[in-house]
Amino acid sequence: MSIHTVSPLFVGRAHELAALGSALGEARAGAACTVLVGGEAGVGKTRLVGEFTAAAPDALVLVGGCMELGTDGLPFAPFTAVLRDLVRRMGRDEVAALVPGGDTRGLARLLPEFGTPGPEGGEARARLFEQVLGLLELLADDRPVVLVVEDAHWADRSTRDLLSFLVRYQRGDARLLIVVTYRSDELHRAHPLRPLLAELARVGWVSRLELGRLTRKEVLEQAVGILEREPSPVDLDLIYSRSEGNPLFVEALLGDTGGDALPESLRDLLLASVERLPDETQELLRVASAGGQRIEHDLLSAVAGLDEAALSRALRPAVAGNVLVVDGEGYAFRHALIREALHEDLLPGEHARLHTRYAEAISRDLTMLPAPRGAIELAHHWHAARDSTWALVSAWGAADAARTSTAYDEQLRMLSRVLELWDRVPDAAERIGLGQSDVLRLTSVAAYQAGEYERGVALASAALDEIDRHAEPITAARLLRHRGLIRYDLSRPGYVDDLREAAALVPADPPTRLRGQVLETLARMLHEPGQLDEKIATAQQAIEIARQVGDAATHAHALISLTWARCRYADIDNSIAGFAEARRVAARADAYAALMRGSISESDSLEGAGRHEQAARVAREGIALAEQYGMARASGTFQAINLVEPLVSLGRWDEALEVVEHALALLPPAPHQASLQGLAADIALARGQLDRAEALVAGSRKVLSRGQFRAQSVLPHACREIELLRARGRPDEAREMAGRALREHDLMVNSRYSWHLLLTLAQLGGPFLPELRSIARWVAVEGDLQAAQRLTFLALTGPEPDADAPDGDSGADAPVGGSGGDGAVPGSWRFAAWEAAVAAWAALKQPYAEARSSLGAAHAALALGDRQEASARLGRARDLAERLAAVPLLEELDAFARRARLAVADGAADRSQPLGLTARELEVLQQVTRGRSNREIAGELFISIKTVSVHVSNILAKLGASTRGEAAAMAHAMRVFDA
Repeated sequence: MSIHTVSPLFVGRAHELAALGSALGEARAGAACTVLVGGEAGVGKTRLVGEFTAAAPDALVLVGGCMELGTDGLPFAPFTAVLRDLVRRMGRDEVAALVPGGDTRGLARLLPEFGTPGPEGGEARARLFEQVLGLLELLADDRPVVLVVEDAHWADRSTRDLLSFLVRYQRGDARLLIVVTYRSDELHRAHPLRPLLAELARVGWVSRLELGRLTRKEVLEQAVGILEREPSPVDLDLIYSRSEGNPLFVEALLGDTGGDALPESLRDLLLASVERLPDETQELLRVASAGGQRIEHDLLSAVAGLDEAALSRALRPAVAGNVLVVDGEGYAFRHALIREALHEDLLPGEHARLHTRYAEAISRDLTMLPAPRGAIELAHHWHAARDSTWALVSAWGAADAARTSTAYDEQLRMLSRVLELWDRVPDAAERIGLGQSDVLRLTSVAAYQAGEYERGVALASAALDEIDRHAEPITAARLLRHRGLIRYDLSRPGYVDDLREAAALVPADPPTRLRGQVLETLARMLHEPGQLDEKIATAQQAIEIARQVGDAATHAHALISLTWARCRYADIDNSIAGFAEARRVAARADAYAALMRGSISESDSLEGAGRHEQAARVAREGIALAEQYGMARASGTFQAINLVEPLVSLGRWDEALEVVEHALALLPPAPHQASLQGLAADIALARGQLDRAEALVAGSRKVLSRGQFRAQSVLPHACREIELLRARGRPDEAREMAGRALREHDLMVNSRYSWHLLLTLAQLGGPFLPELRSIARWVAVEGDLQAAQRLTFLALTGPEPDADAPDGDSGADAPVGGSGGDGAVPGSWRFAAWEAAVAAWAALKQPYAEARSSLGAAHAALALGDRQEASARLGRARDLAERLAAVPLLEELDAFARRARLAVADGAADRSQPLGLTARELEVLQQVTRGRSNREIAGELFISIKTVSVHVSNILAKLGASTRGEAAAMAHAMRVFDA
C-alpha cells in the first residue's frame, strides 16, 4: 500500500519549470509573454503550474479553469472564476476602481456583483473584452500578474475568443504572463482549439511547452516519493510498463490494493481508488459526477438529499483520499479523469435520474449558482435528463443569459436546441411566448453576432419562407433588414433589394422606430453613383422619422449618411458642420457606434479635402473617444488608419510609422492590416527601402486578393505595385501592370483615388500618355488636394490645346517628364505649370509632393537658362527630402545638380525646431508638461509605451534635464507651447 496518494517530490520537470520561470522573468522585465502548456491527460500539467506559481511569491496569481458541460464548455468560466477570486480577495469596490473608465457594466455581464450590464449592441462584447484586459494590465502595474487558464480543450467559443483577445492585444510592456493548459490527446483534427493554438503560435511573444511522459528513472523517483521506499525492480518494471510514464497512472497503480491482479484499464484503476472508500462516499461521488468537474456545496447537498452532518461524514473520506479537493465554496475532482470514469459508470436510468435531480434543485433556487451559470447548467441538466419540454424551456432561458453575457456562440447553440425540440413540444410557442418564425429570426441574429454569417442568411431565409410577408409585414421587414445587413457584410448581391423591400413593407404612417432604422440602413448601403439621389432622399426620411419617434442613434447615423452623400471637398466646411451635428445627436444618446462612425467619416473627408492637420486631430479625438468608452483596442486600429494617412501626407513619417507599428502589434482585422501596411509601404518606397516595401505590398496583396474591395483600397495598392516595379528597374512590367489597372478600374467613379493613379501612370511616360490625357479630361477635380494633383499631372503631361495657363482643359501630344521633356512644350509654360504645382503642395503642407514638384520646377528653370532659379528650387527640394530621409529623391536631386553643375542653394525651409526637438518629441513634451504619464501619452498619441519612453529619454538628453518635471519647467519658461 502507498504511504502518499501523490508524491511530495516533483520529479522530471526541471526543464519545464525553468521555461516557465524564464517567461515570468520576461514578464517582470516588462515584455508580453504567453506560454501554451500541452500534454496528455494525467501527465501533470496542473501540478507543473502549481509548483511554478508556488515559487513566484512576488506575482499575483489568478487561476480559472474551463468547465465541461456535456460536450460543451461553460461560457467565460475561467474569467468569471478569476473575477470572483479578485472580488473575494480585494473587495468589489477596489476591483471596480481599477476598471478603465470606472464603468463596471461590462464586467457585470460576467459577475452580478458589478451591477446591471450596460446597453447591448455591437460594441458590448468588445467593451467587455477591453475591460477584462485593462483590469489585468492595471493589476500588473502594481506587481507581476500570472493568469492561468486551465483545461482550454473544454473552452467554449466565447472563452476562446476572450483568451485570444487577451493574448494578442495585451500591452507589450505589461507585466502579465498568461499560461494556458490543455489536453493534447483531446485535440482531434476538427477540435475547435486547434486553429486557435495555431493562430496564437504565430504571435511573437507566445511559446509552446509540451509535457512528455516520465522516464523510467523519473518513475522510480516518483514511486520512492509515494512509498517512502524503493520498489523492487520487478514492481518498478511492472509499474513503468503499465503506466508508460504517465504520472497519474503511476499514482493509481501504486495506490491499488488488489494484490497480484492489476486492473485491466486506467478506468478500472481510477474506479478502484473510489471503491476503497465507504459506500456512502461512493454514492455521493456518483451523484457529484453528474454535476460536473466542480460543484457548489449547497447544490451537492440539495441533490444528495443529505443534511449537513451526513454530507460532511460522506465527504471527508473523499477529501482525505484525494479524490475530491476543496475549491472555494464547493468541491472539485482532483482529476477530471476520475469524474469521467464515475460518470461513464452510471447506468442509463441512473444517469437520467441524477440529471433530473440536479435540474429540479437548480429550478427551485437558481441563485444556488452564480449567473449566468445557473441558467446554462439548468439547460444542460434538463437536456441530459431527456425531458423535451423542460429542455426547450430551459434552453430558451439559457439563450437569454448567454446573450446578456455576450456569449453569442452559446446563445446560438441554445436557440438551435429550441428549434430542434420545437416539433416535440406541442405548446412550445405558448411556453416561451414567441412563434417559430420569431425564434428563427433571433437565431439568425445570434448566428450573425457569433460570426456565422452564412448560417445567419440561411436562418433568415428560412424564417421568411415560414411567413406570409403581407400578413406579417413587420416581422418580414425585420428579417429582410437583418438579411440585408449580413449580405452586405458578405459582399453578396441582394442586400439593397432586401432593404428596399423591407422599407416598402413597414407602413409610413404612423412613423415607427423600425421604419426609421430600415431607411437609415438602406441610405447607408447605397454607394453607387447612380444611387446618390435615392441615398439623400432616404437619409432625409430616416432623419425625420427618427426625430418624431425619439431615436437618437438612428438620427445620428442618418445624419452621417446624408452628410457623406452631400460631401464636396471644395465645400468641406458644410460637411464638417453636418458631422458636428451628428456628433451632438449621438452624444445625447451615448450612441458609441454613431460617435465612432462620425469621427471616422469626418477625419476621412478632411483628408480627402487636403485638410491634413484637421484630419489628424479628428482621428486623435476618435482614438481618445474609443479609450474613454473602453474600446481603444477594438476601435483604435481603424482610427489609426485615419491618423496615419494625414501624417504621411504631412511628411511626419516617423510618427506615422510609430502609429502603424503599434496598430499592427494589436493584430487588427485583415482589411485594416492591409491598409496600414500599404501606408507604411508608401514611406518605404519614398525612402528606398525596397525589400521592406515589397514585403508590405505582398501582405496587402494577399488580403486584397481574397475579396471584393472598393476604390479606396484597390487603387492605392495598384499605385504601390507599379511604383515598386519601377523602383526595381522593371519598367516593362510596370507598364504592363499600368495597362491592366486602366482596363480593370473605372477612374470616373472616385476622383479622390483616381488622380493618384493617373499621376503614378504619368510618371511612366510612354504610350499611355494620350490615353491618360483623354481620361483626365473627364475625371472630376474636387477640392484643393485634387486640384494640386491635376496641376502636377498637367506639368508632367503637358498643356492642353489652346491652353494659355497650367490649368487648361485638354492635353498636348508631346510627353513631358519632370526632366524637361523633348522641347515641344514652351519652357515658360512648363515652368509656370511646375510653379503652380509647387505652390499648391506647399499650401497643403505636403513636403514630399512639394519636393518632387520643386525638382520639376528646377528642370524647367534650367531649360529657360535661369540657373539661379534652378539652384534655389533644387535647394528647397533637397531641404525637404533630407528632412523626410527620402533617399531616392535625394540621389535624383544630387545627380541632377552634378549633371547641370548647379551649386545647391540653401532651402527656404527652416530646419530648426524649438529646443532642437523633432515634431514628435515636441508632441510628447507637450503631454509631459500636462503631467501625463507614459501610459496616458501612449493612449493619446496611439503609440506604444516603450516608444514614449524612448522619446522622453531623448527629450531629457537634448534638454540636459534630469527629470520630466525639469523638462516641463524649461518648456514653460521658454513659452514653447503658448501658441
